[in-house]
Amino acid sequence: MHRAFDFLIHHGHAVLFAWVLVEQIGVPIPAMPLLLAAGALAGAGQLNFFASLLFAVLGALTSDSVWFQLGRHKGIKILQLLCRISLEPDSCVRRTEGIFSKQGARSLLLAKFLPGLGLVTPPLAGVFRMRFRRFLLFDAIGSALWACAFLGVGYAFSGEIERVAARLASLGGWLLVLMAGALAAYIGYKFVARQRFLRELRIARITVDELKKKIDSGEPVTIVDLRHSMDFEAEPETIPGALHMEAKELEEKSNRLPRDSEVVLYCT
Repeated sequence: MHRAFDFLIHHGHAVLFAWVLVEQIGVPIPAMPLLLAAGALAGAGQLNFFASLLFAVLGALTSDSVWFQLGRHKGIKILQLLCRISLEPDSCVRRTEGIFSKQGARSLLLAKFLPGLGLVTPPLAGVFRMRFRRFLLFDAIGSALWACAFLGVGYAFSGEIERVAARLASLGGWLLVLMAGALAAYIGYKFVARQRFLRELRIARITVDELKKKIDSGEPVTIVDLRHSMDFEAEPETIPGALHMEAKELEEKSNRLPRDSEVVLYCT
């Protein structure tokens, strides 16, 4: 049996707890392969399926609770931090806010199945003052569904997964090279996309001081606050006189914008 499987047999539950906790904190080390491996070992009678599920859920709940409390005490700033470190700056929290505004606590049930959303949803629940007991209930159910899905697949295909692991082990050091190369290529692609996005943002930008001078001089300027409704509810302060509409409404309500003055858009 592959050495990783041997290690997982002897330290399985502790490894599952720590690995899931670290992944849900935000470190880019996917827990899915480990959950599949644990499920395969449970199918072979080497690990207890329900104990593995329990420790995986505890790991997820621990990290999610940390993010929830950070969101509750730091507010929207914690989401801005996540946005800055995200590899997808154009959609770092937008999809989560859309789902959260429609589904509320129910969004926690599926967030971990959607890339990038599992990390943002817990602090967002804290930002909008969800009751902690309600958060724990829905987050525990969502974490259990997520962990059970991958453990279940590993359990159902335990023989095949073990054979795949053995073949991968035969590659030796080349396997690490391939994995590192694939990860580096993915991060490189996202980094290039991020830089392109940031360059586009620099076009036709205006600084805070420049806008203040225009306002003080009486120059006709129309200011549009494009923040998502959930961002606006969290921090309702806005520039005096600014129109508030969401980005998706901009084209639909463009007739509200004057044609004879400069229009300045801002968001988070």
